[in-house]
Amino acid sequence: MIRVYPQFLKTLLFFIVCTMNSCTKSKVVHDSAKGSSESLAVSFKSASSVSQVRSQIEKLPKDNIWWTVYGTDQSWNNKNLHRFMPTVNVYREGQVSVLENKQDASIPNCLVTTPEGEMSFQDFITSDQSTVMGIVIVKDGAVVYEQYPRQEPYEKPIYWSVTKVVVSTLVAILEDRGKIDVNKAISFYIPELEDSDYKDITVRNVLDMATGVNCHEEYEDWESCYYKYSITLGDGFFTDDSPKNPYEMLAKIRPGFTAPQGTEYNYSGANTFLLGWLVEKIMKMPFQDALTKEIWSKIGAEADASILAPRYGVPITHGGLLARLRDVARFGMLYTPSYSAIAKEKIISDKIVTRILDDGNPKLWENAFANNAIKDDFSHSIYQWDQVYKNDDFYKGGWGGQGLLVNPKKNLVVAYTGYYKDKEASEVELLPVLRRVLKEVYPDIEQ
Repeated sequence: MIRVYPQFLKTLLFFIVCTMNSCTKSKVVHDSAKGSSESLAVSFKSASSVSQVRSQIEKLPKDNIWWTVYGTDQSWNNKNLHRFMPTVNVYREGQVSVLENKQDASIPNCLVTTPEGEMSFQDFITSDQSTVMGIVIVKDGAVVYEQYPRQEPYEKPIYWSVTKVVVSTLVAILEDRGKIDVNKAISFYIPELEDSDYKDITVRNVLDMATGVNCHEEYEDWESCYYKYSITLGDGFFTDDSPKNPYEMLAKIRPGFTAPQGTEYNYSGANTFLLGWLVEKIMKMPFQDALTKEIWSKIGAEADASILAPRYGVPITHGGLLARLRDVARFGMLYTPSYSAIAKEKIISDKIVTRILDDGNPKLWENAFANNAIKDDFSHSIYQWDQVYKNDDFYKGGWGGQGLLVNPKKNLVVAYTGYYKDKEASEVELLPVLRRVLKEVYPDIEQ
């Protein structure tokens, strides 16, 4: 789940300011390995006391959904959902794929400009300006930077909408195998949608958040199409009388249209649920099992993952992934040449990567380009990825300050977790700062 428009504009505007940063080395060399999973594994530290667990759970909202709290309470909730919410399992298998440790001191020492002045990247992520809980940077298959300023390495926080690209990846894999034609209407594969406004929407437009269906994300209006959908999954506030079945709801939904399909970017987690449903139809198994079969059991993950499933065991595929940070980075590595460091087979083809980089629909952001100061290096959004940039970075963000950044040309992956200080997300967003640092340390490749 992600409030895409305000957060997206915040990202772009801050990035414009951030381009003036200087990433020269500071005099103090930080120990990038400090706080890494290797060093902390030597001495296990419990993340929460018995009394803290009880206290935090007692503080959960009684008349609203759990995620409406902010600050340190949101941070604790993001890391401890398994303690108070039902989940479904995503299983690992085999030997753990060992990631070589090659810490790059230039990353923590890179100077960045912040609202409170210039400081090193390391000092920034540990400062009060940041709410980063953990971050892992992998270059050429090796961990070059890893820090856990506000979580333990073994914890499995929620990644919110980063989950969406896990879903779209499964669809792309099935597309590669000829099991899905994205130019067909989604109702061709899910005939239950014949009576809904999604009937004639192509799979490609569902992937690209371009359905035109009037069910965009809305968290304040409990009567909106999206909020009613979210209730069926337990991602909105529900009672015993609330609708209980997202499959039946989406099969009958007729909220009308805001634009013809394929002409306008219109973000909605309902699109992602449809894609998860599509995966279930094609693979004839629950989504979490399909994810186990096709990805998680093949990447040498350090731990099982899980997906939130608060109501009747239906996974929140639009935003419920819980996993270790390194394992999310391993998933990102499947899009890079270093996939062979973690997997025995090429799970994500070059064709999929090329499609993401080069096959965006130029119509979707025409209005945004006309009306907003979008940064020059933004290119397009595609297959549930929020932003693809001209330097071949592609990025998916999560509502609570999480992110996955991949650059196949640079053989680079960054995964991070976080939380929001308040409803206005007044912390400094990590993405623009991070991209400026990475461009300095690993310069862009000429096209």
